[in-house]
Amino acid sequence: MYKLLRPFLFSLSPEQAHHLTFSLLEVAKRIPGALALVGGKRPSAAAAVEVMGLKFPGPVGLAAGMDKDAKHVDALSRIGFGSVEIGTLTPVAQQGNEQPRLFRLKADRALINRMGFNNSGVQVAVERLQKRMSGIIVGGNIGKNKVTPNEQAIDDYVKCFEALHDVVDYFVVNVSSPNTPGLRALQEKGPLLAILNELKKRDAAKRVHRPILLKIAPDLTDEQLNDIVSVVKESGIAGVIATNTTISREGLKMPKGEVDAMGAGGVSGAPVRERSTAVVKYLRERLPKPIVIIGVGGIDSAEAAMEKLDAGADLVQVYTGLVYEGPALLKRINKAFAARSNLIT
Repeated sequence: MYKLLRPFLFSLSPEQAHHLTFSLLEVAKRIPGALALVGGKRPSAAAAVEVMGLKFPGPVGLAAGMDKDAKHVDALSRIGFGSVEIGTLTPVAQQGNEQPRLFRLKADRALINRMGFNNSGVQVAVERLQKRMSGIIVGGNIGKNKVTPNEQAIDDYVKCFEALHDVVDYFVVNVSSPNTPGLRALQEKGPLLAILNELKKRDAAKRVHRPILLKIAPDLTDEQLNDIVSVVKESGIAGVIATNTTISREGLKMPKGEVDAMGAGGVSGAPVRERSTAVVKYLRERLPKPIVIIGVGGIDSAEAAMEKLDAGADLVQVYTGLVYEGPALLKRINKAFAARSNLIT
Protein backbone atom coordinates (compact mmCIF):
# COMPACT_ATOMS: atom_id res chain seq x y z
CA MET A 1 0.00 0.00 0.00
CA TYR A 2 2.78 2.47 0.89
CA LYS A 3 4.46 1.98 -2.47
CA LEU A 4 1.17 2.95 -4.13
CA LEU A 5 1.02 6.09 -1.99
CA ARG A 6 4.68 7.03 -2.40
CA PRO A 7 4.45 8.62 -5.89
CA PHE A 8 1.73 10.95 -4.60
CA LEU A 9 3.69 11.75 -1.43
CA PHE A 10 6.82 12.41 -3.48
CA SER A 11 4.86 14.86 -5.62
CA LEU A 12 4.53 17.04 -2.52
CA SER A 13 7.33 18.93 -0.80
CA PRO A 14 9.12 16.74 1.74
CA GLU A 15 7.68 18.65 4.71
CA GLN A 16 4.15 18.55 3.28
CA ALA A 17 4.51 14.81 2.71
CA HIS A 18 5.79 14.37 6.26
CA HIS A 19 2.80 16.11 7.83
CA LEU A 20 0.29 14.34 5.58
CA THR A 21 1.84 10.92 6.27
CA PHE A 22 1.54 11.36 10.00
CA SER A 23 -2.00 12.69 9.70
CA LEU A 24 -2.93 9.54 7.76
CA LEU A 25 -1.15 7.41 10.37
CA GLU A 26 -3.23 8.97 13.16
CA VAL A 27 -6.42 8.26 11.21
CA ALA A 28 -5.35 4.70 10.41
CA LYS A 29 -4.66 3.81 14.03
CA ARG A 30 -8.35 4.39 14.77
CA ILE A 31 -9.56 2.01 12.02
CA PRO A 32 -9.24 -1.72 12.77
CA GLY A 33 -6.85 -3.37 10.34
CA ALA A 34 -5.89 -0.16 8.57
CA LEU A 35 -2.28 -0.13 9.79
CA ALA A 36 -1.76 -3.64 8.44
CA LEU A 37 -2.64 -2.35 4.96
CA VAL A 38 0.41 -0.09 4.93
CA GLY A 39 2.67 -2.93 6.01
CA GLY A 40 2.71 -2.21 9.72
CA LYS A 41 2.94 -5.12 12.12
CA ARG A 42 4.10 -5.33 15.71
CA PRO A 43 7.30 -7.38 16.14
CA SER A 44 6.99 -10.97 17.33
CA ALA A 45 8.22 -12.01 20.76
CA ALA A 46 11.27 -13.58 19.09
CA ALA A 47 12.43 -10.12 17.96
CA ALA A 48 12.58 -8.68 21.49
CA VAL A 49 15.97 -7.61 22.81
CA GLU A 50 17.09 -6.46 26.24
CA VAL A 51 19.80 -3.82 26.58
CA MET A 52 20.49 -1.09 29.13
CA GLY A 53 18.11 -2.87 31.49
CA LEU A 54 15.24 -2.14 29.08
CA LYS A 55 13.24 -4.70 27.12
CA PHE A 56 12.75 -3.46 23.57
CA PRO A 57 9.84 -5.21 21.77
CA GLY A 58 11.96 -5.20 18.62
CA PRO A 59 15.41 -4.10 17.46
CA VAL A 60 14.28 -1.23 15.19
CA GLY A 61 13.79 2.24 16.58
CA LEU A 62 12.66 5.45 14.96
CA ALA A 63 15.59 7.84 14.84
CA ALA A 64 15.22 11.32 16.27
CA GLY A 65 13.95 14.04 13.98
CA MET A 66 10.78 12.44 12.65
CA ASP A 67 8.56 12.73 15.73
CA LYS A 68 10.26 15.68 17.35
CA ASP A 69 7.40 16.71 19.62
CA ALA A 70 6.17 13.23 20.67
CA LYS A 71 2.92 13.64 18.74
CA HIS A 72 2.73 10.13 17.27
CA VAL A 73 4.32 7.74 19.76
CA ASP A 74 1.21 5.60 20.22
CA ALA A 75 0.60 5.21 16.48
CA LEU A 76 4.25 4.40 15.81
CA SER A 77 4.18 1.69 18.47
CA ARG A 78 1.70 -0.25 16.33
CA ILE A 79 3.58 -0.45 13.02
CA GLY A 80 6.66 -2.37 14.08
CA PHE A 81 8.91 -0.03 16.02
CA GLY A 82 10.53 -1.30 19.19
CA SER A 83 11.35 2.24 20.29
CA VAL A 84 10.73 5.85 19.31
CA GLU A 85 13.30 8.56 19.87
CA ILE A 86 11.67 11.96 20.18
CA GLY A 87 13.38 15.29 19.62
CA THR A 88 15.81 16.81 19.30
CA LEU A 89 14.13 18.87 22.03
CA THR A 90 15.36 22.20 23.36
CA PRO A 91 14.32 24.06 26.52
CA VAL A 92 12.48 26.77 24.57
CA ALA A 93 10.44 26.34 21.38
CA GLN A 94 12.17 27.40 18.18
CA GLN A 95 11.12 27.58 14.55
CA GLY A 96 14.30 26.11 13.13
CA ASN A 97 15.75 27.23 9.83
CA GLU A 98 13.80 28.85 7.01
CA GLN A 99 11.98 26.64 4.51
CA PRO A 100 12.72 24.90 2.26
CA ARG A 101 15.00 22.94 4.56
CA LEU A 102 14.34 19.31 3.62
CA PHE A 103 15.20 17.83 0.20
CA ARG A 104 15.00 14.45 -1.50
CA LEU A 105 17.93 12.99 -3.41
CA LYS A 106 15.90 10.31 -5.15
CA ALA A 107 18.75 8.89 -7.21
CA ASP A 108 20.69 8.36 -4.00
CA ARG A 109 17.77 7.20 -1.82
CA ALA A 110 18.77 10.01 0.49
CA LEU A 111 17.65 13.26 2.09
CA ILE A 112 19.34 16.55 2.88
CA ASN A 113 18.00 18.38 5.90
CA ARG A 114 18.87 21.57 7.69
CA MET A 115 15.84 21.63 9.97
CA GLY A 116 17.68 23.35 12.81
CA PHE A 117 16.12 21.71 15.87
CA ASN A 118 12.62 22.97 15.10
CA ASN A 119 10.44 21.90 18.04
CA SER A 120 7.73 23.14 20.38
CA GLY A 121 9.93 23.09 23.45
CA VAL A 122 10.53 20.34 25.96
CA GLN A 123 7.53 21.01 28.18
CA VAL A 124 5.05 20.40 25.36
CA ALA A 125 6.58 16.98 24.74
CA VAL A 126 6.47 16.18 28.46
CA GLU A 127 2.75 16.87 28.60
CA ARG A 128 2.11 14.61 25.60
CA LEU A 129 4.20 11.77 27.00
CA GLN A 130 2.33 11.93 30.30
CA LYS A 131 -0.81 11.00 28.33
CA ARG A 132 0.60 8.26 26.10
CA MET A 133 -1.12 4.89 26.12
CA SER A 134 1.49 2.54 24.65
CA GLY A 135 4.30 0.89 26.54
CA ILE A 136 6.83 1.39 23.75
CA ILE A 137 10.35 2.39 24.75
CA VAL A 138 10.82 6.16 24.32
CA GLY A 139 14.15 7.94 24.10
CA GLY A 140 14.55 11.64 24.74
CA ASN A 141 17.00 13.30 22.35
CA ILE A 142 18.11 16.62 23.84
CA GLY A 143 20.02 19.63 22.54
CA LYS A 144 20.58 23.32 23.04
CA ASN A 145 18.71 26.30 21.67
CA LYS A 146 20.34 28.07 18.74
CA VAL A 147 20.69 31.33 20.69
CA THR A 148 22.39 29.64 23.64
CA PRO A 149 26.18 30.12 23.46
CA ASN A 150 28.29 26.97 23.76
CA GLU A 151 29.66 28.24 27.08
CA GLN A 152 26.15 27.92 28.51
CA ALA A 153 25.10 24.81 26.58
CA ILE A 154 25.26 22.60 29.65
CA ASP A 155 22.35 24.55 31.16
CA ASP A 156 20.10 23.70 28.20
CA TYR A 157 20.94 20.00 28.37
CA VAL A 158 20.24 19.98 32.12
CA LYS A 159 16.87 21.70 31.67
CA CYS A 160 15.75 19.14 29.11
CA PHE A 161 17.11 16.26 31.17
CA GLU A 162 15.26 17.33 34.31
CA ALA A 163 12.00 17.96 32.46
CA LEU A 164 11.97 14.62 30.62
CA HIS A 165 13.41 12.33 33.28
CA ASP A 166 10.09 10.93 34.49
CA VAL A 167 8.55 10.38 31.04
CA VAL A 168 11.29 8.79 28.88
CA ASP A 169 13.20 5.52 29.18
CA TYR A 170 16.63 6.71 28.03
CA PHE A 171 18.38 9.92 26.97
CA VAL A 172 20.42 10.89 23.94
CA VAL A 173 22.77 13.85 24.06
CA ASN A 174 22.90 15.37 20.59
CA VAL A 175 26.05 17.36 19.90
CA SER A 176 26.38 16.16 16.31
CA SER A 177 23.74 17.91 14.23
CA PRO A 178 25.35 20.03 11.49
CA ASN A 179 22.38 22.40 11.45
CA THR A 180 22.91 24.37 14.68
CA PRO A 181 25.90 26.71 14.34
CA GLY A 182 28.80 25.65 16.54
CA LEU A 183 27.05 22.60 17.98
CA ARG A 184 29.60 20.08 16.72
CA ALA A 185 32.31 21.88 18.69
CA LEU A 186 30.70 20.31 21.75
CA GLN A 187 31.93 16.91 20.52
CA GLU A 188 35.39 17.90 21.72
CA LYS A 189 36.44 15.96 24.79
CA GLY A 190 36.42 18.79 27.35
CA PRO A 191 32.94 20.27 26.82
CA LEU A 192 31.48 16.84 26.15
CA LEU A 193 32.72 15.38 29.42
CA ALA A 194 31.39 18.40 31.29
CA ILE A 195 27.88 17.87 29.89
CA LEU A 196 27.83 14.10 30.38
CA ASN A 197 29.29 14.20 33.88
CA GLU A 198 26.69 16.74 34.97
CA LEU A 199 23.84 14.65 33.58
CA LYS A 200 25.23 11.49 35.19
CA LYS A 201 25.45 13.31 38.52
CA ARG A 202 21.86 14.44 38.27
CA ASP A 203 20.67 10.97 37.25
CA ALA A 204 22.46 9.44 40.25
CA ALA A 205 20.35 11.61 42.54
CA LYS A 206 17.08 10.27 41.07
CA ARG A 207 15.02 7.41 42.43
CA VAL A 208 14.88 5.82 38.95
CA HIS A 209 17.95 5.90 36.73
CA ARG A 210 17.91 6.53 32.98
CA PRO A 211 20.60 5.33 30.56
CA ILE A 212 22.40 8.13 28.74
CA LEU A 213 23.67 7.75 25.18
CA LEU A 214 25.76 10.06 23.02
CA LYS A 215 24.89 10.66 19.35
CA ILE A 216 27.93 11.31 17.18
CA ALA A 217 28.63 12.45 13.63
CA PRO A 218 29.95 10.16 10.89
CA ASP A 219 32.53 12.76 9.93
CA LEU A 220 34.83 12.27 12.93
CA THR A 221 38.45 11.27 12.38
CA ASP A 222 39.93 8.20 14.07
CA GLU A 223 41.59 10.52 16.58
CA GLN A 224 38.25 12.12 17.40
CA LEU A 225 36.61 8.70 17.65
CA ASN A 226 39.32 7.70 20.11
CA ASP A 227 38.35 10.73 22.18
CA ILE A 228 34.72 9.57 22.06
CA VAL A 229 35.83 6.17 23.34
CA SER A 230 37.66 7.86 26.23
CA VAL A 231 34.65 10.06 26.99
CA VAL A 232 32.29 7.09 27.12
CA LYS A 233 34.59 5.19 29.46
CA GLU A 234 35.40 8.16 31.70
CA SER A 235 31.81 9.37 32.02
CA GLY A 236 30.31 5.92 32.45
CA ILE A 237 27.40 6.59 30.09
CA ALA A 238 25.50 3.67 28.59
CA GLY A 239 26.73 3.99 25.03
CA VAL A 240 26.72 5.65 21.63
CA ILE A 241 24.37 6.22 18.71
CA ALA A 242 26.35 6.07 15.47
CA THR A 243 25.72 8.08 13.43
CA ASN A 244 24.00 11.38 12.68
CA THR A 245 23.88 12.92 9.19
CA THR A 246 27.02 13.75 7.22
CA ILE A 247 28.17 17.06 5.79
CA SER A 248 30.03 15.19 3.04
CA ARG A 249 28.71 15.30 -0.54
CA GLU A 250 31.13 12.70 -1.90
CA GLY A 251 29.86 9.86 -4.08
CA LEU A 252 26.36 11.21 -4.70
CA LYS A 253 24.62 10.21 -7.94
CA MET A 254 22.52 13.36 -8.20
CA PRO A 255 24.23 16.02 -10.36
CA LYS A 256 26.48 18.28 -8.33
CA GLY A 257 24.73 21.43 -9.51
CA GLU A 258 21.37 20.19 -8.22
CA VAL A 259 22.89 19.20 -4.90
CA ASP A 260 24.67 22.52 -4.54
CA ALA A 261 21.39 24.34 -5.23
CA MET A 262 19.85 22.63 -2.21
CA GLY A 263 22.40 24.31 0.01
CA ALA A 264 23.75 23.34 3.41
CA GLY A 265 22.51 20.48 5.53
CA GLY A 266 23.18 16.92 6.59
CA VAL A 267 22.85 13.98 4.21
CA SER A 268 21.04 10.90 5.47
CA GLY A 269 20.14 7.62 3.81
CA ALA A 270 22.04 5.23 1.58
CA PRO A 271 25.15 7.43 1.09
CA VAL A 272 25.83 7.26 4.85
CA ARG A 273 25.50 3.48 5.12
CA GLU A 274 29.12 2.47 4.60
CA ARG A 275 30.63 5.15 6.82
CA SER A 276 28.18 4.69 9.67
CA THR A 277 28.80 0.93 9.64
CA ALA A 278 32.55 1.57 9.73
CA VAL A 279 32.09 3.86 12.76
CA VAL A 280 29.99 1.21 14.52
CA LYS A 281 32.71 -1.39 13.90
CA TYR A 282 35.49 0.96 15.02
CA LEU A 283 33.69 1.77 18.26
CA ARG A 284 32.72 -1.82 19.03
CA GLU A 285 36.33 -2.91 18.77
CA ARG A 286 37.15 -0.38 21.50
CA LEU A 287 33.94 -0.39 23.55
CA PRO A 288 33.10 -3.92 24.68
CA LYS A 289 29.62 -4.86 25.78
CA PRO A 290 27.62 -4.09 27.87
CA ILE A 291 28.36 -0.63 26.46
CA VAL A 292 25.57 -0.15 23.94
CA ILE A 293 25.91 0.91 20.32
CA ILE A 294 22.85 1.82 18.26
CA GLY A 295 23.53 1.81 14.53
CA VAL A 296 21.91 4.43 12.29
CA GLY A 297 22.56 5.41 8.70
CA GLY A 298 21.43 3.99 5.37
CA ILE A 299 19.23 1.25 6.77
CA ASP A 300 16.69 0.70 3.99
CA SER A 301 16.60 -3.11 3.98
CA ALA A 302 16.88 -6.07 6.30
CA GLU A 303 20.36 -6.69 4.87
CA ALA A 304 21.48 -3.17 5.81
CA ALA A 305 20.16 -3.66 9.34
CA MET A 306 21.96 -6.98 9.71
CA GLU A 307 25.15 -5.30 8.49
CA LYS A 308 24.99 -2.89 11.42
CA LEU A 309 24.34 -5.73 13.87
CA ASP A 310 27.23 -7.75 12.43
CA ALA A 311 29.47 -4.70 12.88
CA GLY A 312 28.64 -4.66 16.58
CA ALA A 313 25.42 -2.70 17.02
CA ASP A 314 22.92 -3.87 19.63
CA LEU A 315 19.97 -2.07 18.07
CA VAL A 316 19.30 -0.08 14.90
CA GLN A 317 17.29 3.01 14.02
CA VAL A 318 15.72 4.14 10.76
CA TYR A 319 14.64 7.46 9.32
CA THR A 320 15.30 7.97 5.62
CA GLY A 321 14.77 4.27 4.85
CA LEU A 322 11.24 4.63 6.19
CA VAL A 323 10.60 7.52 3.78
CA TYR A 324 11.59 5.37 0.81
CA GLU A 325 10.32 1.95 1.93
CA GLY A 326 7.43 2.60 4.32
CA PRO A 327 6.43 0.49 7.36
CA ALA A 328 7.01 -2.80 5.51
CA LEU A 329 10.72 -2.14 6.08
CA LEU A 330 10.18 -2.64 9.81
CA LYS A 331 8.43 -5.94 9.28
CA ARG A 332 11.29 -7.22 7.13
CA ILE A 333 13.93 -6.21 9.66
CA ASN A 334 12.01 -7.65 12.61
CA LYS A 335 11.53 -10.92 10.74
CA ALA A 336 15.23 -11.17 9.88
CA PHE A 337 16.24 -10.33 13.44
CA ALA A 338 13.88 -12.97 14.89
CA ALA A 339 15.28 -15.58 12.52
CA ARG A 340 18.82 -14.57 13.47
CA SER A 341 17.98 -14.84 17.19
CA ASN A 342 16.50 -18.32 16.71
CA LEU A 343 19.66 -19.45 14.94
CA ILE A 344 21.85 -18.13 17.74
CA THR A 345 19.78 -19.75 20.48
